[in-house]
Amino acid sequence: MRYPLIALTVALSTLFGMAPAPAEAQVSFGVNIGIAPGINIGINVPAYPRLVRVPGYPVYYDPRADSNYFFYDGLYWVFQGDDWYSSTWYNGPWSLTDRAYVPLFVLRIPVRYYRRPPQYFLNWRADAPPRWNERWGHEWEQERRGWDRWDRSKAPQAAPLPSYQRNYSGERYPRAEQQQHELRSRNYRYQPREDVTRQHYQQQRPQQRQPQQQQQRRQQTQEQRKAPEDTRGAPRGKGADKKDRQDEKASLSEKDERRRNSNRP
Repeated sequence: MRYPLIALTVALSTLFGMAPAPAEAQVSFGVNIGIAPGINIGINVPAYPRLVRVPGYPVYYDPRADSNYFFYDGLYWVFQGDDWYSSTWYNGPWSLTDRAYVPLFVLRIPVRYYRRPPQYFLNWRADAPPRWNERWGHEWEQERRGWDRWDRSKAPQAAPLPSYQRNYSGERYPRAEQQQHELRSRNYRYQPREDVTRQHYQQQRPQQRQPQQQQQRRQQTQEQRKAPEDTRGAPRGKGADKKDRQDEKASLSEKDERRRNSNRP
């Protein structure tokens, strides 16, 4: 009789929510002008990708990738789950970029270069960009007005590929953002044109710390500048300089007079 009672108790506890619920994973993102850094999007690129230029666009894509993987203006871009992610290194960490800040030439990539297009891409023209205005609504379209119109003859040049990164794979791949920044600053001199790319670079830039001696020296200089004037000597004007010269001349005259008197018989 005891076992049926135990089973009944467990069943009632589960039914009325008395059983302990499993812990839920909590994810928090830092927000910095449309960028949330350090997100794991489940993409693993074990080695430097073989990037190919999209004809007529300053964008590269990876034809072998099993994802919508691109490179533009010094950043790697991935479209996944209706969102855009970017990184300065080919295997992350990735940052979620707000739709209002995704560069125009990333939005203009034709549908045919998406290696894993979402279902709603299927009825759209392969040689035209996705219809983001239909997907993301009127409010987004008002913010990015004219995103799908540009003079193709004036498209900017593609940024050089950061090919130095092919030397870092497997255990050598730098995971820390500060290490990534140091390697990039030594090996990649490209200056980005997009605000979102510059912001990525600034986020990874390590804070410069001054040596203790330099801080003490600066503090001493500031204290000297704040010291009262009487401790540094009163300012001297033209009148003070003239009086000094007169006193000096009088002193020399007295010495000459005493010398002449001492030479007399």
